[in-house]
Amino acid sequence: MMKMGTNRELVKMFRDMALMYELEEVQWKPRAYREAAYGIEGLSRDVKDIFKKDGREGLKEIPGVGDSIAYHIIEYIKKGNIKKFNELRKKYPKEITELVDLEGMGPKKVKVLIKKLKISSPEKLKKAAKEHRIRKLKGFGEKTEQNILDALKIKKESKKRMRVDKALEIAEEIVEYMKKKAPLQEIDYVGSLRRMRTTIGDIDILVISKSPKKVIDAFTKMDSVRKVISKGTTRSSVILKEDDFHADLRVVDKSSYAGAMQYFTGSKEHSIELRKIAIKKGYKLSEYGIFKRKKGKKNKKIPLKSEKALYEKLGLQYIPPEMRENRGELQAAKKKQIPDLVELKDIKGDFHIHTKYSDGSNTIEEMVKAAKKKGYAYIAIADHSKSTRIAKGMDEKKLKRQIAAINKLAKKEKIKILKSAEVDILKDGSLDYPDSILKKLDIVIGGVHSNFKMSSRKMTERIIKALKNKHLTILAHPTGRSIGKRDRYDADFEKIFKAAAKNKKILEINSQPERLDLDGANILAAKKLGCKFCINTDSKDTSDLDLMKLGVGQARRGWLEKKDVINTRTCAQLKKIFKL
Repeated sequence: MMKMGTNRELVKMFRDMALMYELEEVQWKPRAYREAAYGIEGLSRDVKDIFKKDGREGLKEIPGVGDSIAYHIIEYIKKGNIKKFNELRKKYPKEITELVDLEGMGPKKVKVLIKKLKISSPEKLKKAAKEHRIRKLKGFGEKTEQNILDALKIKKESKKRMRVDKALEIAEEIVEYMKKKAPLQEIDYVGSLRRMRTTIGDIDILVISKSPKKVIDAFTKMDSVRKVISKGTTRSSVILKEDDFHADLRVVDKSSYAGAMQYFTGSKEHSIELRKIAIKKGYKLSEYGIFKRKKGKKNKKIPLKSEKALYEKLGLQYIPPEMRENRGELQAAKKKQIPDLVELKDIKGDFHIHTKYSDGSNTIEEMVKAAKKKGYAYIAIADHSKSTRIAKGMDEKKLKRQIAAINKLAKKEKIKILKSAEVDILKDGSLDYPDSILKKLDIVIGGVHSNFKMSSRKMTERIIKALKNKHLTILAHPTGRSIGKRDRYDADFEKIFKAAAKNKKILEINSQPERLDLDGANILAAKKLGCKFCINTDSKDTSDLDLMKLGVGQARRGWLEKKDVINTRTCAQLKKIFKL
């Protein structure tokens, strides 16, 4: 693999080991291996480099890595496998993680299915469900059986595409690798990844080079390549070892770079409309650039220094890649009304942070320290409320202890630490804590975590009732979707967004890659209805704070400006907004 491939492999293995230990009903090991996976995932260095430089003690500096797990890492670096992992793997199906990850499943249900029906793969699970064998098991039933079939369908569709976080990581590694190994002047990833779509079909890389053969050779010889599909003089396509994902690379000359950047970034719909504008102005637009049409003569290529120059040549304001979805951006560009989109550097804090008080891996102190490293002015500690038992939600007594701990820490810290909680919106639309508790919090984040399959009318009423609650501040992950696991709730989101705007509630853009909720389309719809937003990471670990860039990407896809996003405000401005 490339630079960080070892890290990704270890993260996957340790998460699988955590799951298998959970199936073994071992009490403490699942959490230990998950914390190690989190720690490795957050590294900016290859574990091989850490071990080479600082040995076992260097590995133990990784969050969540102790003596035992450091031994496993060394074993993997030296031998390419982990003996204990292989022993556990023999006991369980190879596709155990895929089974457990299905919406509504979990380790306990999967264990029953393995034991009673010899289920070892999604295909066998689907067969058993279609033959109605699952409903006969104690604790399952007809409804569970149908939910399994629905979950399998969603999972199958999602496997065709890669989540943006993983695609971004791989693309950045390819770019860094190619910079070192090939003679090139420019290199960028393009396509839907550059537009920050939530899922990516394949990775597209664009290069300027005077030595295309050397570039193509370097690309096809990457350790991460499983199979070379095609290898031409200026283009190559490969299948990567990582999930059999496709990557394409194109080499162009400098004069074609601006045209190629626009063309290969897309979207298809945006580019079609852009070409229509070009034709009306007497130009031809292609992947090679803009050409002046000349009747009976060869079209003349117009030199362009950048994509910005391309748009300007067509009489348009430059359109950022995230906006290029043919949702009115070209009309806005004609009128010079493209918004000044929010940027990562504008973010001054995060309102959705979990700690060991519920399902987080770090203490309050550790999360505060990590937020300070990012230069944040404030964060909000928002652990789960009591009804979210799977996430070790806090009862009132535990929340009071946390509030006291935050108050004590706040006296020592310059960063503002806001007291919050991620409070369940219950089935009837009420919140999971009484008013006497809610009023002790600076911010209340309300979210739906159960009863996802209510009718559209009831789900809409449920969420709107919560939005009318005077204590609620932020609506968390508003549509409830989980990419590859669960579609969004059946609800009238226009009514929900209108209710949020009317009641002056803030809509969350959740940066967790399996959520990215709200997405760009919903953000744009809510913005037009007068809503305000915050971009949160929903962090369970210090490394999760880096996910903010994914949420910012969705905000940009939804045309948000700095003024639309609450956590671009200063502490002084927040006092007025939240009445602190």
